[in-house]
Amino acid sequence: MGSLSLSFTDPQDQEMNISSQKLDKTHLLNLFKCQQNYLNHFFKNLDISQTLAFTETLLKAEGTIFFSGVGKSGFVAQKIAQTLVSLGIKSGFLSPVDALHGDIGILSAPDLLVMFSKSGNSEELLKLVPCAKAKGVYLISVTSVTPNGLTRLCDFNVHLPLERELCPFDLAPVTSTAIQMVFGDTVAIALMGARNLSKEEYASNHPAGRIGKSLIFKVKDVMKKKDELPVCREQDLIMDLLVELTSKGCGCLLVVNNEYHLLGTFTDGDLRRTLKASGEGIFKLSVGETCSRKPRTIGPEAMAVEAMQKMESPPSPVQFLPVINDENVVIGIVTLHGLVSAGL
Repeated sequence: MGSLSLSFTDPQDQEMNISSQKLDKTHLLNLFKCQQNYLNHFFKNLDISQTLAFTETLLKAEGTIFFSGVGKSGFVAQKIAQTLVSLGIKSGFLSPVDALHGDIGILSAPDLLVMFSKSGNSEELLKLVPCAKAKGVYLISVTSVTPNGLTRLCDFNVHLPLERELCPFDLAPVTSTAIQMVFGDTVAIALMGARNLSKEEYASNHPAGRIGKSLIFKVKDVMKKKDELPVCREQDLIMDLLVELTSKGCGCLLVVNNEYHLLGTFTDGDLRRTLKASGEGIFKLSVGETCSRKPRTIGPEAMAVEAMQKMESPPSPVQFLPVINDENVVIGIVTLHGLVSAGL
């Protein structure tokens, strides 16, 4: 029987290797400058007419725009596909390996297949091409090395000028993937402009994000209402309202008449100031005698982000806004805490 030879790294040798590693500030700065130069080479030599034709092809696509790639180019392709989806464009990522094991069934004649590859000679993509052609799919290659196998097989080709990789061996795909990402994302924004995508439409595709919430949520979506409202009448005594003031979590009372018209507000700050000024006399004071008669208000159809801006506006910030309708009837209250909790 043969013997199994095991080799172990001496911990002391490992510590010596780590201690010998050194990051040179000047070298790091030079790397960034070199990368900038390589990116400038891409911008200066990019064929704009070719890029325009590529973008127009995507714009006029009747089917789904699929992106594919291997390795790092595959990650870029997947990211660009996701960007287009977020813009409301039918798009997706198709793994070339998975495609050859059944996923190619998602392709049909109106679709486009955009293949990202630095060399244009990735075996997986070259195998995918004839299978995609058999589906009647329009094929586009996005490559940097010429000549290559994909350009001879595809219906349309885009060349991304690459001077060299930043890697000292010119091997690690760092500059090539950077220009792929810049190219794809810039085309995506061009499509966004060509389709006249509005800010509201963009937000509708990002409902869970802060941007989406700020453009979708209205005051009526985030306000407290009905039994949650801390309401009182102006003749009510302050000391009889302490539970109402504190239990509703709004930091205020909404002073209304019998028709629920807003007369004013009384805050916990007003309570402290009144107690300091009147002492025991507070037991005989009604809320109407000390409330603010001209509070800031907002309507239910206003955007929630507008409510936040109104709370923070001069002369001093406030923590809440009564929500009233066109007849000055109280229908809700929106609080700063509620807006923050909603992700705004």
